[in-house]
Amino acid sequence: MNFVKDREWLFTNMNDSNIIIVDCRFSLADPHKGKKEYLESHIPGAVYFDLENDLSAPVMEHGGRHPLPDMEELIRKLENAGINECKSVIAYDHGEGAYAARFWWLLKYLGHKNVFVLNGGYKQWLEACYPVTADIPVFETVKFHVELNPAILATTNEVEEVVQNRLKDWILIDSREEKRYLGLEEPIDKKAGHIPGALNKPWMDGLHSYQYKSVEEQRQRFSNIDVKSQIIVYCGSGVTAAPNFLALKEAGYEKVKLYVGSFSDWISYAGNKIE
Repeated sequence: MNFVKDREWLFTNMNDSNIIIVDCRFSLADPHKGKKEYLESHIPGAVYFDLENDLSAPVMEHGGRHPLPDMEELIRKLENAGINECKSVIAYDHGEGAYAARFWWLLKYLGHKNVFVLNGGYKQWLEACYPVTADIPVFETVKFHVELNPAILATTNEVEEVVQNRLKDWILIDSREEKRYLGLEEPIDKKAGHIPGALNKPWMDGLHSYQYKSVEEQRQRFSNIDVKSQIIVYCGSGVTAAPNFLALKEAGYEKVKLYVGSFSDWISYAGNKIE
């Protein structure tokens, strides 16, 4: 199934009342930048969802740097933005893919069937000279009938079981760049290395010039992994693993889970080993 839409498709369909556009632009270096840029200009009709204020819960002892948000609160925000299971939703970020993919994954977790990521993001929307606005849209509140999909969420206990019992049918994928996976450099987390047994598939290798690679190219990226495998993807805090989750699903892998807490949650437990 195709979970990515191109800018031409959105430009053609942006005035369709059954489509809700979501702006997910964010900067880890400057957490206020995304909202500031949204207020200055955005795709007409887009509503803003912030990675840390809307798509994550506050940081605690465990749960990682971007914990799963409070679901009731997120559902209320979605309903206030006119989003329910009947609407088609397309999310974008600047073009990195990760922040929009986080929103995409969360809606998939809530059971939404028609949610997509905009290929090329806002960067390529601007390059195409498509319309932008500073107008903030107002939506009629709707009711979102949730069908929670826990099959795509990996818990810490599940990851511990895979590692401790060396379950052969399960594959752990570390989505961070190689130098962090190898523990050669760790600019963010308190410990360096990776979860024992994990393969390294850097998330950025799934994109080229702000575009998600084709289904065939994604299949080639993961060609050393059996398509029938049970897969758990993680990164540092669960955000940049989301593009790998999306890419795996595009490539035809059915049994994929996201470890939202990721490495930052894993190392918060003193007994968990690191390679």
